[in-house]
Amino acid sequence: MTVEAEPLARLRQRTSEKWRAYPDDVLPLFVAEMDYPLAPPIAAALHAAIERSDTGYVGPDRGLETAFAAYARDAWGWEVDEAGVRTSTDIGVVVVEALRRLIAPGDRVVITPPVYPPFFSYIPEAGGVVEEVPLLSDADGADWSLDLAGIEAAFASGARALLLCNPHNPLGLVHPPEQLAALASLAARYGAHVVSDEVHASLTHRDARFTPFLSVSDDARGVGVAAHAASKAWNLAGLKCAFFVATGAEMIERVRALPIEVEERTSLFGRIATETAYREGGPWLEGALDAIEANRALLARLLAEHLPEAAYREPRASYLAWVDLRAFGWGDDPAAHILENARVAFANGPAFGREGRGFARVNLACSPEVLTEAIERVAALR
Repeated sequence: MTVEAEPLARLRQRTSEKWRAYPDDVLPLFVAEMDYPLAPPIAAALHAAIERSDTGYVGPDRGLETAFAAYARDAWGWEVDEAGVRTSTDIGVVVVEALRRLIAPGDRVVITPPVYPPFFSYIPEAGGVVEEVPLLSDADGADWSLDLAGIEAAFASGARALLLCNPHNPLGLVHPPEQLAALASLAARYGAHVVSDEVHASLTHRDARFTPFLSVSDDARGVGVAAHAASKAWNLAGLKCAFFVATGAEMIERVRALPIEVEERTSLFGRIATETAYREGGPWLEGALDAIEANRALLARLLAEHLPEAAYREPRASYLAWVDLRAFGWGDDPAAHILENARVAFANGPAFGREGRGFARVNLACSPEVLTEAIERVAALR
């Protein structure tokens, strides 16, 4: 199925953050929203819900859980026990509620910057204290990995959990199973837990393979809870549905013990859309990945032509690109300089941690024409 971005004139009719945060002279490539039309099966399911006035509270139907278990088995070879799947409003709520049940107030929780900015606030919201163990990178930033030695030192000194980004935003890094298994072993050894945010899992590209954290070992199943949603892959963030996944017996019991209100705050429309995405959204997602992978290669060509001093490693997951702009002398936050002077909005690198100084994150889920114009505008600043 071919998936193409909608025209700018139509996109500017949207009322979401991407299209209301800035005036119309700004090209918005910052927040993680897609410019593609909603997948037809999802649109049809939502229209049908409206037509039957199905706008009440979330009920006991387990269609989403069954659909996700089948999807996980088919997509990743991961056997998920439906008893360990429970919904809530969004990934942030799933992460915070999971952490609240795995740590005590004041416990340190490891994150691995540069990383999704809300990670810095999820942990104190859950009662914890952030401990940073940055990713390791080679000299030119082309290869990134978890700092397992640094994580072990944090666990050994008392950190009680790690909040994992898998795949890793903003790098589009797909963690190899060997590293995930090593992380699980460390957590088990030191009595720590892992909460794995896997919201970008379905956006893994064809030249990589996503590994669910909970699938790598008995240790992982014993220490971990995963956070999943269809929100990123099918652009459903506004419908407010995400879910906990646990596969170890103890973790399943912790998820089942969540207050009922955590689940009942899920949007009914979100459940309907999410179930449809996992059951029927495959052809649309394949088309979206075609467009995203074409744009990740286009960005490489545009940078080579117009901004050759920029450093860029093509992502292997998500529709977000991490671009090193330090060579241009635009300060710690080049996205701020670009917004003011080129009227292009990228995500601000320092928001992802100190390691993001001099970087910007670029949204690739747009038309090739918009991406081209954005880079050409930035190149005019040189």
